[in-house]
Amino acid sequence: MRKVVIIPARKNQGNNATKKETKKLRVAAYCRVSTDSEDQESSYETQVSHYKEYITNHSGWLLAGIFADDGISGTNTKKRDEFNRMIKKCMNGNIDMVITKSISRFARNTLDCLKYIRQLKERNIPIFFEKESINTMDSKGEVLITIMASLAQQESESLSKNVKLGLQYRYQQGKVQVSHNHFLGYTKDENGNLIIEPKQAEVVKRIYREYLEGYSMKKIAEHLEADGILTGAGRKRWYDSTINKILRNEKYIDDALLQKTYTTDFLTKKRVKNNGIVPQYYVENNHEAIIPKKIFMQVQDELVRRRIVHVSSSGKKHSFSSKTCFAQIIYCGQCGELYRRVHWNNHGCKSIVWRCISRLEPTSAKINCTNRTVNETLLKDVALKAMNCLISDGDAFIEQMQKNITMAIAEFDTASPTAIQKRMDELQKELIEKATNHQHYDTIADEIFRLREQTEEAERHEHRQQEKLEHLKELQDFIQKQPTQLTELKDATIRKAVEKIAVFPDHFIVQFKSGIEVNINE
Repeated sequence: MRKVVIIPARKNQGNNATKKETKKLRVAAYCRVSTDSEDQESSYETQVSHYKEYITNHSGWLLAGIFADDGISGTNTKKRDEFNRMIKKCMNGNIDMVITKSISRFARNTLDCLKYIRQLKERNIPIFFEKESINTMDSKGEVLITIMASLAQQESESLSKNVKLGLQYRYQQGKVQVSHNHFLGYTKDENGNLIIEPKQAEVVKRIYREYLEGYSMKKIAEHLEADGILTGAGRKRWYDSTINKILRNEKYIDDALLQKTYTTDFLTKKRVKNNGIVPQYYVENNHEAIIPKKIFMQVQDELVRRRIVHVSSSGKKHSFSSKTCFAQIIYCGQCGELYRRVHWNNHGCKSIVWRCISRLEPTSAKINCTNRTVNETLLKDVALKAMNCLISDGDAFIEQMQKNITMAIAEFDTASPTAIQKRMDELQKELIEKATNHQHYDTIADEIFRLREQTEEAERHEHRQQEKLEHLKELQDFIQKQPTQLTELKDATIRKAVEKIAVFPDHFIVQFKSGIEVNINE
């Protein structure tokens, strides 16, 4: 007859279940607080002290460590370094049991909570939740934990919504929160207000100035690195993406666009660019400006211009280059294509020439261009002659420039923006009222967008006209300061003064940024 001998289960649980019962359990405690407030800081210290005493005073336990994350959210475990270190030690067999205050302290994400509970359970490592009095090795434990973890997640979601509402209320009040630690050019005073950091502000001004002088973002980054200038984060390495962000940041003109990004999922904390999905708030005159608004607008126009400098007849797009002062300003007078810089080696004789793109890329050109190839030294000579023509015929050109200035002033839109701004203020009040009462506001939003576009276009037009005036005056001042003709023209001057040089078979037309054109026969 078959005989069955029952071997009873051991009462103690953990990795030492197969060892002698007199062996103490290695127990670890996990603590977490989610904010850096003083109240939470005291809570954090209390938790650590409590579990040290709790574990030490238990006769069958041995303290295996206190793992504590301070100021970390519980909705995911990616940034909870101490939590992840504890789990690793558990998996390596260095911990027999884990105790924690509650399920919400362990994790507010239901999936994460169950994942790690099951992971440790497979290693025979129980988790004891003190508040709920639940042991994960208990047969009913997982059911209760699933319910409690779901409630904790729901609580976290509700808290997240309340935080969002609080932020939106602050935005509506025009209260700007900016992390100044990595914000080049600014710091904060004792009241938390943004103030200019003079040394860093000069770096910001330099970046804007060099960009308008024709340098690329990459070149500007190289210049800053060469001079040993640190980024806003205090790093030596500069990237063109960093320069790009600085050039586009409206905060340098004392304004602030709020909610540029938003959180799509409170669990993953993933943030994406706000393309109109949630409201944005534009706060004007929030702090002291580093960059004048007209300079900022010039940079924004230049950013747009450099994206696609020229589109060939074939449809090919040509982007901006700052390698030479003639890049993207030499055009073919016959077919309208750009000229490209080419290195020639003719029987050992090296030279740099400029050639029409339609001749360099005949397969993609719709027009069989036969315009001439131009040596780079000739282009420099043409630019110099054009400038000397302005100097020699100064009176005539100055008279013409005065007419151009008068015409430019006359082109200014004299319509007052007061009416538009008044209507915008009315719409803002209506929008807030309807949003508060959970009413549809699509019609109001459409009108706000239309008026904003109208205002922005008017501002851009005004700044372009102002820029044209400044170019006219700069050229006028330059001519008047030259007692004699120039023998040399610097690349920086060409880049700053010349808008376009058109190449024809027997002559050139030099167009200055002031609008003045000079014909050079060569």
